[in-house]
Amino acid sequence: MEMNRVLLKLSGEALAGDKKTGFDEATVIEVAGQVKQILDKGTQVSIVIGGGNFWRGRTSDNMDRVKADQIGMLATVMNCIYTADMFRSKGIKSHIMTPFMCGSMTELFSKDKAIEYLEKGEVVFFAGGTGHPYFSTDTATVLMAIEICADVILSAKAIDGVYDSDPKTNPNAKKYDQMSISEIVDKKLGVIDLASAVLAMENHMPMMLFGLNEENSIVKAATGQFTGTLVTCD
Repeated sequence: MEMNRVLLKLSGEALAGDKKTGFDEATVIEVAGQVKQILDKGTQVSIVIGGGNFWRGRTSDNMDRVKADQIGMLATVMNCIYTADMFRSKGIKSHIMTPFMCGSMTELFSKDKAIEYLEKGEVVFFAGGTGHPYFSTDTATVLMAIEICADVILSAKAIDGVYDSDPKTNPNAKKYDQMSISEIVDKKLGVIDLASAVLAMENHMPMMLFGLNEENSIVKAATGQFTGTLVTCD
């Protein structure tokens, strides 16, 4: 698979490491080091980060869904600001783009500007989701990947691929090396939400799902040593 330009999706929980909340600096620094290796090989890298290390939707039925989702959007902005600064400490020039104005902390998203940065070998973080409630960061990931014409989505999670059941509760869970998005939806495996799946299928955007915490997992995914699950758009 050609990988001139990739969109790396990082889960907030994975960035939190064993702490499960907030940031684990060692984990983020490790990610930065791996991304630098990919950049040095000439691959263009953009990044979306989830907000699950800070916020996971409504905390009670009394809370308005729109407000809850807005808090989630801001959680992703915080994650990108932190991670981009860790990247800076590794000598990686980074930019944070959002679909809404966020003072001087981020830039308003522009496809042309994002591609300009990527072609210079700089990393672009897409924060703030889609800017609208009722859409997940999975949807934002697929949307951004399509807009910037990425070759593939590299999805780094707390789990090392797609299984037929939860491996945390079922020691005999079967891991898939490859499967289609439609199969994932039909089997209700919960890897990607329906809106994201439809968007990916319609626009033929493949994904590679793997465990962030495995050694050099990002580099391996980008250099043909992939051991996770390839999700096709068949």
